[in-house]
Amino acid sequence: MFPVDSAVPHRYPPFVTWGLVLVNGLAFLYQLSLSPAELEAFLYRWALVPARYSDPLWAYERGLAPDNYLPFLTNTFLHGGWFHILSNMWMLWVFGPAVEDRLGKVRFLVFYLSAGIGASIAHALANWDSAIPALGASGAISGVVGAYVRLFPRARLIVLVPVLFLPLFFEVPAVLFALIWFLLQLIQGVGQFFAPEIGGGVAWWAHIGGFVIGWLIVHQVRRTERRHRRYFADEGKLGFRPDGSWRPRA
Repeated sequence: MFPVDSAVPHRYPPFVTWGLVLVNGLAFLYQLSLSPAELEAFLYRWALVPARYSDPLWAYERGLAPDNYLPFLTNTFLHGGWFHILSNMWMLWVFGPAVEDRLGKVRFLVFYLSAGIGASIAHALANWDSAIPALGASGAISGVVGAYVRLFPRARLIVLVPVLFLPLFFEVPAVLFALIWFLLQLIQGVGQFFAPEIGGGVAWWAHIGGFVIGWLIVHQVRRTERRHRRYFADEGKLGFRPDGSWRPRA
């Protein structure tokens, strides 16, 4: 299931979401400009390599400072390929505006960065000896998905389900989508401990950690409703309430 659209309207332009998409895109274009050798050195410096912190000797031998913790943040703006960045940015594009609308711009930015750092910590703890650079905004965006589900438990999503070569579209509750998505991450994450060679290419525990952090802290950082303007009559999606739930016919 791939999310296509959200029924939750937003009252303010999602400038932070747009800015995050732009920054991620510019960082990816910079990666594309590097030669293979330069890119490898760049990723070992700015992506998250857990062995850098678990084995200081290994880090010093490769010119990496084990007391530099910036990669816990900077890795969240790097990506490993076109599909990686496009799928991540699309998820942010679908879920980000509604969450930003409820939190406010500054709080949303702090929330997003906190979820990304928390996801990086979760990945490092689950892969403490790994010398493979981990990178991507998936953990931070998982936090946004967790916040979305916590804020809008009755919301509905339009999802794409490819069947053979046919793209089929369905409307599903956001809670169901999040539950299926989270269970898949959890199964893969647990399986990684038993078969590292299978799970080593995806930071499953970053996804899990980011989602849990987003779900837990969003109500602590959201703005109260009285600080929002009221919805105008023509705002929102036809047939849906402001919280994204279905509005039955009278």
